[in-house]
Amino acid sequence: MDEPWSGKRNPLIALAVVIGVLGLAVFFTGGQTSTILSTVGAAIPDKPGNVGSGVDTTDDQGSGAGASNGGPTVADAAGGPPTLLIVRTGTLELEVTSLAPTVASAGNIVTAAGGYVSGSDESAAADDASASVVYRIPATAWDRTLAGIRGLASVVRHQQVTTEEVTGQVVDLGAHIANLRATEAALQAIMARATRISDVLDVQKQLTETRGEIERLVADKTQLEGRAAYGSLTVTFNLPAPAAVTTAAKGWDPATDVDRATGKLIAIGQSATSLGIFLAIVGLPLLIGGAAIVLVAWQLYRVGRWLLSRRSVEGGLPG
Repeated sequence: MDEPWSGKRNPLIALAVVIGVLGLAVFFTGGQTSTILSTVGAAIPDKPGNVGSGVDTTDDQGSGAGASNGGPTVADAAGGPPTLLIVRTGTLELEVTSLAPTVASAGNIVTAAGGYVSGSDESAAADDASASVVYRIPATAWDRTLAGIRGLASVVRHQQVTTEEVTGQVVDLGAHIANLRATEAALQAIMARATRISDVLDVQKQLTETRGEIERLVADKTQLEGRAAYGSLTVTFNLPAPAAVTTAAKGWDPATDVDRATGKLIAIGQSATSLGIFLAIVGLPLLIGGAAIVLVAWQLYRVGRWLLSRRSVEGGLPG
């Protein structure tokens, strides 16, 4: 009687073994993915010449930490102390004898130094003609280029130069970018090992956010390096003010005499009007008050004379 049960028990045992193997596979696979996820953002051991598992830490434009267009650079993590990165911004107002030739000469000086014209604004209004030009000048040639442009002027009306040191900002951005690139490499490793669709979607979301942050920081770093590599100088070129023409050189001018006579007439009219206003406000009340006093006095005088004449009449009558 035991033989039928034995025939039924063998398939059940096989099914239990298969279910156990599948359960163990799922358990170990999920544990491995969780372990990888827990290491995202952790530091990756350095290798010679790179940061973190062979990941390139230069920015997307192919420049290293601080290299931009031949300007001043900052040293990488393995080098010495960083070179100062200074953003220069200047304004210069010049008085020149001729406008167009001087502007052309200034452009040649800037171009010879490796700079370029960033923008310009010119106005041709006869004696008031002027030009305003914005130059981008390499940091290494800033001083000599500024001196060369100043030498073109007959008078330097105004000069102002401001500086901003951004070395720390560039170094911080470079370190942040390196850490994010390490995180990106770790997320890519997770993506290659993940087996569940939910894990793949989570990793893809984090990878997209990390890449977006890297692009934003690289743009900020490149912009700062560009400003430090090329200073901005705004130069305003002005012609000398026209000389004043004297009346003696011009001779007799009837219009000037008319203007003077008109001015005097207006001044007399203003004085008369002011006097009338003064009399109307101050003199009229005084006049009215004086008239009232005179009238009262006159009435008193008449009453006094009438009383005297009456007494004289009464005294002359017989008793």
